[in-house]
This record gives sequence, C-alpha cells and structure tokens, in this order.
Amino acid sequence: MKRLLLLATGGTIASVESKEGLVPGMSAEELLNYFEKSTLPVDVTCKILMNRDSTNIQPEHWVTMAEAIASNYDQFDGFVITHGTDTLAYTSAALSYMLQGLDKPVVLTGSQVPISFKKTDAKKNLTDALRFACEDIGGVFVVFDGRVIVGTRAVKMRTKSYDAFESINHPYVASIKGNDVTYFWKPEVTENKLIVDKSLCSDVFLLKLFPGIKPEIFDYIKSTYKGVIIESFGNGGVPFEDRNLLPKIKELTEVGIAVLISTQCLEEGQDLYLYEVGRKVAQYDVIISGDMNTEAIVPKLMWVLGKTIKLSEIKQIIETSIAWDLSTNWEKND
Repeated sequence: MKRLLLLATGGTIASVESKEGLVPGMSAEELLNYFEKSTLPVDVTCKILMNRDSTNIQPEHWVTMAEAIASNYDQFDGFVITHGTDTLAYTSAALSYMLQGLDKPVVLTGSQVPISFKKTDAKKNLTDALRFACEDIGGVFVVFDGRVIVGTRAVKMRTKSYDAFESINHPYVASIKGNDVTYFWKPEVTENKLIVDKSLCSDVFLLKLFPGIKPEIFDYIKSTYKGVIIESFGNGGVPFEDRNLLPKIKELTEVGIAVLISTQCLEEGQDLYLYEVGRKVAQYDVIISGDMNTEAIVPKLMWVLGKTIKLSEIKQIIETSIAWDLSTNWEKND
C-alpha cells in the first residue's frame, strides 16, 4: 500500500457556496471524507496548507508548497496537491523548478465544479491524481480529465469544460482510465536526490505587445522590475517603425534588466532570426524563450533571478531545458 500526502490549497475543488459566490472553505475532515471513498489501495494523509482561490496564489505560496513537499519527502511515496485551476499551471511549473531531482511523483489537480456538488469532475480528477501518485515515476505533473501533463507544459485552455488543460508543445505523459495508466511518454530522471531551491525574485513584468503600444511603458519597467517578458508577434516580431520599441529595449539590457522575448502564439514557439522584425531585436542581449509557454516562463525567470543578476548567467539558464520545459535550444545557426 502506497502512502500518499495530499496537500490542499483551496480552489474550486474545495469551494462552497456563499453570498459572494463560490469560495474555498472545506475543512480537512470534509475533504478526507471524499478521499476515503476511493477504491484505491492507498493510505492518504490530508493536510490543509491554505484555503485560497487560485487567483490569490502568489509566489510566496509556491514556496510554502515546496517546503511542505520537502519536509515530508521521506515519509511518503507520492504527493497530490489540490489547487484552483486558474493559476494551477504556474504553480506546477514553479514547483518543477524548485524541486529538482524528484524520484517520486508530485501531482497537481483541481476541478471545474466543487467536489460537494452532485455533478462534478472533482471526484474523477482526485481519484486519477491519487492513482498516478502511486506510480514509480519522478517529477511534477498535472492530472486533469484523465490526462497526465508534465508540470512545465500545462496550459488552461477552457474556463468551464472538464477538459480544461492541454499539453502545449509536448506529448502527454499518460492517460488514466480507472486504475489503468497508459503511457505515451515516460520521463527519465537522471538525478534521484531531491534538491530544493526556493529562491525566487518576483520583480518580473509580463508585457503583451499590441499595435499602438507606446515605448514609454519601458521607462516604468526600467525603474520597477529586474526582468521583463515580452510577448512579441508571431516568430518574435517587435515593432521598429513609427512607435519604435528597440531603443527602449536596448536601454533595459544596458542597465542589466533581463529581457526575454516570447511569442503570443500558443503553439510551435518562436524563431527570432527568421524575420527582420526579430533579427533587429536579437542584436541586443536578449533571452530567447523557444517553445516554452508563459506559465513556465514567468516562474522560471523568477527562479533564475532569485539566483543571479548576471545577464549571461540568466540567459544560459533560461535557454537550457529544465524539467522538459524547452524542446529545442532555438539558437541561431551559424
């Protein structure tokens, strides 16, 4: 029998109705009642870490979750974190960076409908998460609607449907039907000693470009943040005519602010060297995101900035695949 630790953080799965709408409010005892109905041969210990709507989850709460995993790591065979869906993908990516060398599964799940409702996806998702947490596998994973996604590749695509999450730019790990787990791709873990690295710097700004954006926005970023993620157009296009953004981006890099160029396109990543509008910004000391998704880029940059402020080191770490977040180095071919 596997010993599992379930860490509850709130979210829709633990929500109850109130005058202000759905709000996380289930006690540990109430949650545990649902877990005990599972037919899985597991011994589940439940702890309430927090009761928050995931909209209110902050980087400091990622640290709390990482600490809970680390402090209980030797006592359990696997871990399940119940979490609100809205920022679940950010949390799963953050934990993928902060918990290196996992040889046990850390599984995040949630639901679109509270577990206490008659018609809900919560019971299935929770049972599936517990089932996958029994696997002999290491890493952080998202389990939702019978699909297993590596923690750095999950993106919430739908606000109401049960199949809310998809794996972007990466194969699904497995599917779950009842007690059967069918693998499509199984990650190989080279390290089997847990290394906990909780260093985070949340001074990160996410900027989505749009036609008409004023270059002056970068003056504010320059005075307030240590890193900026620019969601560019297409393959990495940044405007350089009329409202020219390039001089401001150059200023940021010259004062040591990390500038990461991403794309607004969800799939296939970017190639900064394909078009002139990308090559002109690539001449500066910018960081390339490749096919990483935003939910992974944001916590990864926070995590790296927590370690170093040297642009060369930041660039090297960001552009290196960690926890399967980047499938290609996307560097310019000579």
